[in-house]
Amino acid sequence: MKVVGITACPTGIAHTYMAQENLEKECKKRGFDCKIETQGSLGIENELDMKDIENADLVILGIGIAIEGEERFIKKIVYETSVSECVTNPSKVLEEALVYYKECKNE
Repeated sequence: MKVVGITACPTGIAHTYMAQENLEKECKKRGFDCKIETQGSLGIENELDMKDIENADLVILGIGIAIEGEERFIKKIVYETSVSECVTNPSKVLEEALVYYKECKNE
């Protein structure tokens, strides 16, 4: 499975990057390909390109603020959660995102 996403917290410092790291680690543990863009105090980093998005099965938005470029994910399965949940419980986030993904595929 290919997972892409964005993490962004209100201050754009620690939680943004901890959420990215934790989601990437959890995906790697499960054998998933993963790329997470951060929108933090330094701006957009690790930016998703259109190829990343087109090839993705699932988009995870771990956010606490409005993000730039959300329109890039039209026609994708998007699971949105809080950035703090991605920091504290990335396994649960991924489990819930996979359940949501399966529900969307069965519609």
